[in-house]
Amino acid sequence: MRHTKGHTANRRSHHALKGARFETCPKCSAKHLMHRACSNCGNYRGRMVVDTMKKTLRLAKKSEAKAEVKKPMEAKREKPAKAEKKEKPAKAEKK
Repeated sequence: MRHTKGHTANRRSHHALKGARFETCPKCSAKHLMHRACSNCGNYRGRMVVDTMKKTLRLAKKSEAKAEVKKPMEAKREKPAKAEKKEKPAKAEKK
């Protein structure tokens, strides 16, 4: 059966997205999502659950390893300078 635009709009009135709710970390005063550990200090409900220092050191080590791998690859990509091309003689025009 056919239904009206008003009926469709009434049904879709509940489909709106809600904004994210943030709370302030009591230790470092950074904003983080509710019921999640603070991404700045790694605390949740007064205790440390994520060791952020260990995580940053691991990421730094990983990025250094990637940089070392890229260096030899860049050397391979560099091409030697091209020799200068010889100029071709101009063709004579036909009459």
